[in-house]
Amino acid sequence: MAYLEPNEFVKKMVDSGESKVFMSTKDTLIRAFMAGAILALAAMFAITVTIQSGSALVGAILFPVGFIMLYLMKFDLLTGVFTLVPLALIDKRPGVNMQQLLRNWGLVFVGNFAGALTVAVMMSFILTYGYKIDGGAIAAKVSAIGESRTVGYQAHGTTGWLTIFIRGMLCNWMVSMGVVGAMISTTAGGKMLAMWMPIMLFFFMGFEHSIVNMFLFPFSMIMGGDFTVAEYLIWNELPTALGNLVGGFCFVGLPLYLTHVRTSPNRQMA
Repeated sequence: MAYLEPNEFVKKMVDSGESKVFMSTKDTLIRAFMAGAILALAAMFAITVTIQSGSALVGAILFPVGFIMLYLMKFDLLTGVFTLVPLALIDKRPGVNMQQLLRNWGLVFVGNFAGALTVAVMMSFILTYGYKIDGGAIAAKVSAIGESRTVGYQAHGTTGWLTIFIRGMLCNWMVSMGVVGAMISTTAGGKMLAMWMPIMLFFFMGFEHSIVNMFLFPFSMIMGGDFTVAEYLIWNELPTALGNLVGGFCFVGLPLYLTHVRTSPNRQMA
């Protein structure tokens, strides 16, 4: 694949973060909605494949198709803007400030959640023929996942909250590597391969992705998961989103920026 050097694609990362700050409200919401919806469909696809094949690895191998589709269409995930937009702020791009950054994050959150929730309702409807029958194996599986990753964490108290926070960090470390991967090649095939590898890793390892969870947990509740909205928000979505923010920015965006944009002078030979 045609490969860009790090000092080239990291500048593209900063440019991308700046462009997202000044994108119109309409475009930001539409792109975020579509990203949330496509990722939700990919999660549903991976769960279905895992159940039918009996192999979590097969589901993880195939899940990245959703991520690849949405990024090739230049739709936006919260996990991606967590990594890219702060770079425009620390690079002191004109007009980029904390208010603009928070505006972008808020709009992308709303759009992602709306898209993921829409797919959750649609999938729950078709699985049950309009809520007239049981959702079958998929409903049972998703309900169990929802309970284990909300009240299951709650049972461990503070350490449970920290566990999901760290899983969120690890998740967006990998997901943001996928975001960056889309920038290191100028060919579609190269972009796909570079995105596929870290996304497969995060999904198979069971790390926590805030947008996947925007689909998974409402879907789980509709399918009979025994937990409340408050338990979902406090014991999953909040620590996951915060972990995603820290992981994406501190493990991907900031290190790349510091060493490839704010490069220090080479040491002199003695």
